[in-house]
Amino acid sequence: MAQRRYQYERAFESFLRYRQIPYVAVNEARKAALPDGASLSISSSGEGKRTLKSFDFVIYGSSTNLLVEIKGRKLAATSPTATPRLESWVTLDDIESLRVWESLFGFGFEPAFVFIYRCHSQPPDGLFQEVFEFEGSWYMLRAVLLQAYVERMRTRSPRWRTVHLSRSDFEQVSHPFAPGHMGLTCDAGPKVPVLEPLSA
Repeated sequence: MAQRRYQYERAFESFLRYRQIPYVAVNEARKAALPDGASLSISSSGEGKRTLKSFDFVIYGSSTNLLVEIKGRKLAATSPTATPRLESWVTLDDIESLRVWESLFGFGFEPAFVFIYRCHSQPPDGLFQEVFEFEGSWYMLRAVLLQAYVERMRTRSPRWRTVHLSRSDFEQVSHPFAPGHMGLTCDAGPKVPVLEPLSA
């Protein structure tokens, strides 16, 4: 079972349950030892063994399975006519680890980032296709397959080893998480209204 203290993961898991999308939550507290023969240029553990950063969820579909890394971001309040900036940065460790996980899982599994944006008030209409309320906050989803992200990513901070997408690139390669957009052709249960409160 995944740790439940992370609000963004908990909100996303509630969304998956409501949509009846099959998934397995990954235990973020555990670190998998890097198998022999796999290469990954990230930090080593105290014992000198290389470790592989965990992702958050395995999402199952009839044609595509996703290895999902959740990226929670706060959506700053803006005026009704302004388009808020959607932060899309990740670390190179995220990129490198997901690539290794993809090779370890093999055919039929594709890594993806799911950016989940949180704000305390209802967002403007039309800004997102997937908007839901969870425990008093509003959440919006945008998803990007790893390969599409890598093809357009730009350096954000060499020091902190972070990368990001420009606003135009993010708009082009990100999609709603809903089945059909992400290649999940499973029976996803009831359709979720544009604005839907979800229980814990």
